[in-house]
Amino acid sequence: MKKPITNKLLWIFAIGQFGWSLLSGIVTNWMVYYYTGTPDANNPNTGIFASMVTQSPIVFKLTLFGLVMAVGRIFDAVTDPLIAGWSDRSRNKDGRRIPFMRAIAIPFALITIALFVAPQTGSVAVNDVLLFVILMCFYLFMTIFCTPYNALIAELGDTQEHRINVSTYISFTFIAGTSISFMLPNVAGLFGFAGQAGSIRLAVAVMATVACIAMLIPSLYIKEREYIDSQPSETPAFSSLLKTFKNGQFRRFVYADVIYFFALTLFQTGLAFYETKLMEIEDTWTFPLTALMTLVSVLLYPVVNKLAPKLGKKKLIVVGFFAYAFVFLITSICGKGLVWGFLVAVCAAVPQAILGILPQACVADVAELSRLETGEDRSGMFFAARTFAFKMGQAIAMVVFTSITVATVLENGEKYVAPAQYRTTAVVAFVTCLIGACLFLLYNEKMILGKIEELKAKK
Repeated sequence: MKKPITNKLLWIFAIGQFGWSLLSGIVTNWMVYYYTGTPDANNPNTGIFASMVTQSPIVFKLTLFGLVMAVGRIFDAVTDPLIAGWSDRSRNKDGRRIPFMRAIAIPFALITIALFVAPQTGSVAVNDVLLFVILMCFYLFMTIFCTPYNALIAELGDTQEHRINVSTYISFTFIAGTSISFMLPNVAGLFGFAGQAGSIRLAVAVMATVACIAMLIPSLYIKEREYIDSQPSETPAFSSLLKTFKNGQFRRFVYADVIYFFALTLFQTGLAFYETKLMEIEDTWTFPLTALMTLVSVLLYPVVNKLAPKLGKKKLIVVGFFAYAFVFLITSICGKGLVWGFLVAVCAAVPQAILGILPQACVADVAELSRLETGEDRSGMFFAARTFAFKMGQAIAMVVFTSITVATVLENGEKYVAPAQYRTTAVVAFVTCLIGACLFLLYNEKMILGKIEELKAKK
């Protein structure tokens, strides 16, 4: 007899999401900000590491930094099914998922620190190579932790109630980790004695240490075999990936998910620029505004958790898409002043609550139906296939953002990025989010849940 899965266990599991989302947030929210862009009087740290790496466009308007970030995401996406297949087939005595998480937590934190420390030699060419290699390692380590971690969402979510609950809990810790990552300039201010660059590196080190501890908590506490009775899959990685994408309902979900993450990545990457360059807010306000967005979103979590079983996840997700589109529209037309920052923060909290919780539960539903229909548990591959797809969207978003916001060299040699360039990225996110809402209408949640109940009743 396996131990019963409780909400306490699901909360402990969710702490791991805080850790990896904090590391991911540091890279997603601040690498572009510190490695590109130009400083101004209010925000002297913008582009503080820009001179260390190549900034000029290489092909058309594609910059080296944008290409490196995009290739990193593509590499990350390709390794997802490999790690998922490895995890699904694992016969480790401690389980199929936890051993991966436990082994990679510390290296994952260390490689994040290295991204802000190592590419600082006297040679731009050497820095370019270092940045590329370290970023590839960062995405590989993130995959090794996140792919098995995400598979546990379906395996610990043994009932519809638990699937919605675990999705709610990890959404809370995800948004907490992402929000705290915006504190980087505030934490760096505590280390003023180390200079501008040194204070940023120390702040990254402190936050990465906190993230590492968070990732180790579920890795050390949860005894996987005591709760989950899973059998190793016999299907090779890419065969399993092809099987997954042959699932029609999963494909319909993924179409919209790719669009969502493309738009969201544009917004997250540009948020610090929207606030500092368009609204002319100091970058130290980034965290308070994100904290407000987090607070409002968290207050909405119980509402989403209760409405999902009643109205259905599909309807709420479509509402979330339209709500995010509205946020991107506001950003594209915003003026100067802190009030715009508060407006965006409050409005973004609604779709963040919806789309932070429910998509994971949808993947868990599809994975559960597949398990019941085929008798083979490939939960890891379903979540890996999802991340494979949406990371391709993120990769394209990184190329699009860095290409649209490439700096113009003025006659005096100074580099300048026009506010209209940042507004354009928000417009692109607005349009793509509307497309995502239309695509998600193809997903048939009612049929999936009905078949799950029918097959469970037969067994």
